[in-house]
Amino acid sequence: MAAELTEATVRVPCSTSNLGSGFDTLGLALNRYLTASFVPHQADGLTVRRSGTLHELEHNGEDLVADAFSRSLECAGIRPTGVLEVTSTIPVARGLGSSAAATLAGADLALAVQGLPRADENVFRAAYDLEGHGDNAAPCLWGGLRAVAQGPDGPHVMALDLSADVGFAYAAPSSGISTKAARSVLPDRVSHATAVRHLGLVISLVRGLATADPQLIGIGVKDDLHVPHRLAMIENGDSARRAGYDAGAWGVTVSGAGSGLIAICPTDRAPAIADAMRLAFSRSNGADAVGFAVRPDLEGLARL
Repeated sequence: MAAELTEATVRVPCSTSNLGSGFDTLGLALNRYLTASFVPHQADGLTVRRSGTLHELEHNGEDLVADAFSRSLECAGIRPTGVLEVTSTIPVARGLGSSAAATLAGADLALAVQGLPRADENVFRAAYDLEGHGDNAAPCLWGGLRAVAQGPDGPHVMALDLSADVGFAYAAPSSGISTKAARSVLPDRVSHATAVRHLGLVISLVRGLATADPQLIGIGVKDDLHVPHRLAMIENGDSARRAGYDAGAWGVTVSGAGSGLIAICPTDRAPAIADAMRLAFSRSNGADAVGFAVRPDLEGLARL
């Protein structure tokens, strides 16, 4: 069946989600990428080649790009044979949506190699159903700052305003945290007062990101739903968070499920803030901690 397929390449940005009070609702695409390419040929099965941050997958055998790519083609009655090359600059299991990026890349690449147009709504819904939330998949797919709300007919994705004067810095320790583990520590119930307070916090966060208002952003990253529970799982996480504030961040919070932290800050301070958080992680987590300034990606998934 390989003769029915053509060469194709897709690129997907990473994403940070939650951003404090926007738990399972807000996500932002950032300029670290996963790129997947397929070259068909007559062979016995699918050969997968990985590079970049994906070297970690060699130890557990899990490859969401290959899984989504093969599954999508097999649903069309096609058994892919050829070479699937995947490279990524997205840290794995560090709160930058690597799983969502991989799933989206595999699903859209399967359409591209068949010569089919993008089917973003279907691809998003499949990722949403797989992960149980869409705050990473939506920005990875469409770019920018996105909100996802559950309506009576399914999830609805909204584009939100983001000021060009808002910068971002990221840092993570050498060890990651699985989303499953990060969810296991969350409380089953919160008080009515906590729920009401969080309505105001997320409104403050959205408005602060749109206007680059440091005070509103500082209020909006406050959270009791997930951040305190997940931050406690991250070795030296609180020290790295404080280092980000000391270096000039407006707000610092857990990126996604962790173990990375994301700082919201003036654009010109992002490199220094990222380095300060990385150094705080490195003091107890070794030299493999990472830190870098990141910029919003406004395009989302692209076919190259």
